[in-house]
Amino acid sequence: MQNSANQTAKNKGIYLLPNLFTTAGLFSGFYAVISSMNGHFESAAIAIFVAMVCDGLDGRVARLTNTQSDFGAEYDSMADMVSFGMAPAILAYNWALNDLGKIGWMAAFIYCAAAALRLARFNTQVGSADKRFFQGLASPAAAAVIAGSIWSGSTYGIEPTKISYLVAFITALIGLLMVSNFKYHSFKDVDWKGKVNFLVMILVVAVFAIISVEPAIILCIGFYLYALSGPFITLKNVDRIKVGHIVGDDPSDETSFDDKK
Repeated sequence: MQNSANQTAKNKGIYLLPNLFTTAGLFSGFYAVISSMNGHFESAAIAIFVAMVCDGLDGRVARLTNTQSDFGAEYDSMADMVSFGMAPAILAYNWALNDLGKIGWMAAFIYCAAAALRLARFNTQVGSADKRFFQGLASPAAAAVIAGSIWSGSTYGIEPTKISYLVAFITALIGLLMVSNFKYHSFKDVDWKGKVNFLVMILVVAVFAIISVEPAIILCIGFYLYALSGPFITLKNVDRIKVGHIVGDDPSDETSFDDKK
């Protein structure tokens, strides 16, 4: 009984270190909004990627330092809504969608609302979902597709007014992928603490070197491929596609995929 009471008190505590990373991610998302409003689209896109790094660190730091808490989980979710829901939607709207009228703000709203629904669904499935996969495109990856596209467009001088309808389509589509039932690898089953071959470290260095050459376009392509991997994984693992594989109530583990013979 004493251990249970200690665990409850621990879960209700507020720990500084992981919440510092969460706050840094929240600040990056807020900075992205302000930058996009001032026309600094490249800086706004980069800020969203910084928020992604902070989001990836806060949870891992909390687990490594045994400072996980209910407050931290809720705070992280709220910060994610700003950094990966509001910020990409406003960035896309300010960059290319504001001249489309209702079509523009509707596309941005679809993305924003989908991010909120995606985060709410994720929070209700903690502890019961298959940790190997995300149900629907994760909001940080979705934000990276939007931010990567705008970063690349700003870097290479693409006129946003010429591709406004394409940006609207991509923004809405990425939003719909977040609330889909497509399965995306979460990479949570990777043993990050395990030993690896020296060749693996060389490959890691090579990846960072390649990204540093043209970070905007390489990150953009990488996250587009990840966004497409969900439908590919689903179609690969079913004999007959059903509505439940794409959208609707989450199929159970027994019916989510019909194993191919």
